[in-house]
Amino acid sequence: MAVNFLGKRSIEMKILANREEMGKIAAQEVAAGINRFLKQKGEVNIVFAAAPSQNEFLAHLAKNKKIDWSKVTCFHLDEYVDLPRHHPNTFEVYLKEHIFNYVQPRRIYFFKALKGEPEKIAQEYGRYLTKHGIDMACLGIGENGHIAFCEPGSDFHDPQLIRIITLDDRSIRQQYKDYQNHPNPQARYPSLEAVPRRAFTMTIPAILQAKEIYTIVPGPQKAQAVKKMWEGPISSACPASALRLHPMVKIYLDKDSASALKR
Repeated sequence: MAVNFLGKRSIEMKILANREEMGKIAAQEVAAGINRFLKQKGEVNIVFAAAPSQNEFLAHLAKNKKIDWSKVTCFHLDEYVDLPRHHPNTFEVYLKEHIFNYVQPRRIYFFKALKGEPEKIAQEYGRYLTKHGIDMACLGIGENGHIAFCEPGSDFHDPQLIRIITLDDRSIRQQYKDYQNHPNPQARYPSLEAVPRRAFTMTIPAILQAKEIYTIVPGPQKAQAVKKMWEGPISSACPASALRLHPMVKIYLDKDSASALKR
């Protein structure tokens, strides 16, 4: 699926003093984007990432009282294939804990709400994306440069909207660390071997079909991935570099995640 953009393009990076300020500013601008789409078309379809990097952003967005969530349809970027629904490590549970327990969108499409074999679920979720279209996508960037679970080597022209992938070793280590100090002991992986290996993910072309992309990336562990995304070649070796192909991207960093940038 080729993605071609013509006309005006805007890619903007903001470097904030710390994670809290980064999350606050990102939430303000995402809220403004939601309200702009609501004014223009009366509804908005938005995709959320589920990761600790999104904590501050989602906390501020959930507190915003100026959004009419009854006109918002929500999706999420990715989900583990082999964890049961409501397991504390599913991304559905993460999003409920960080935003959907506090706001009431018109509709939320969760991977785990769908029935059937993984391939069937992937196809059905892709049909929902096609039916609604995506106005806004809120992303993070992984330590290995992934967006969603599009790992290094992912196809920039993937013909599918949703693909089932196998996590690479660095992503497995990142997931293990992300949950190591989770307040819920049941969410702490006892070992690297316990981290799920398979995941549903929106593909790069699916993400790039969003009209606007907001990318929230804090922390020193993300500095090299941010550098490759911003200063390196546009290449599947760093899937996040595909963001530079999109016509409207905003990137929010803190000083730590921006520390390796030269420009």
